Amino acid sequence: VQLQASGGGLVQAGGSLRLSCHASGRTFSNYGMGWFRQAPGEEREFVAGVTWRGDSTYYADSVKGRFTISRDNAKNTVYLQMNNLKLEDTAVYYCAAELRRLPTLKDEYTYWGRGTLVTVSS
Repeated sequence: VQLQASGGGLVQAGGSLRLSCHASGRTFSNYGMGWFRQAPGEEREFVAGVTWRGDSTYYADSVKGRFTISRDNAKNTVYLQMNNLKLEDTAVYYCAAELRRLPTLKDEYTYWGRGTLVTVSS
């Protein structure tokens, strides 16, 4: 499956952004989808995930209550709505897909998109 993330940009602290990740090449509804991020000098970390049916979601503690992951299987797209952004949310954000699973560890994902940069300024 090919993944294309978009929607990153520059936003002030407290602002919002919505990231999108469009999938192609395979049956999107068979894949658990995750969002990860990687700040400069840091490891890539799990941010949020949604099961292939869209019936369960999971979040890192650092984004709970601020970020919302959702998917539209008809559009082969997963979204990450990010509200009340903080300086520490600055990172390159990646979407990832795994067949009929929803791992939270980056090494367990088979498919990755190219990242989209989110920069939060003060």
